[in-house]
Amino acid sequence: MSDATLYDRLGGEQAVGAVVDEFYDCVLDDERVAHHFDDVDMAAQRTHQTTFLSAVAGGPIEYEGDDMETAHEELGITDAEFDAIATHLDDALRESDVDDADRKAVLEAVEGVEGFRGDIVEEQ
Repeated sequence: MSDATLYDRLGGEQAVGAVVDEFYDCVLDDERVAHHFDDVDMAAQRTHQTTFLSAVAGGPIEYEGDDMETAHEELGITDAEFDAIATHLDDALRESDVDDADRKAVLEAVEGVEGFRGDIVEEQ
């Protein structure tokens, strides 16, 4: 069995960055969620998200941003919006030819039992 981390299997920072670029291209084209990024410096956001996903996937990069609850407080993100974002992430991973098991691992890391849905979604 390989000792490769999910980060390694994804292809490292450059490959994660390509996934993030594809992801945000889709997010910004989606009228259901694009409004959350109206006043966001997207170049900085893409870099930030690449760091975050790299860290979540076990890469050698340390995420130093706000915790998810603080970063998303008062944004009013709904479960439906979270689901739309998760679908865009899954689609970006597919577009980058990430295999099914690794796509599932990324999505579980973001949403699963130990994931971030509860910290991001505001109760309505």
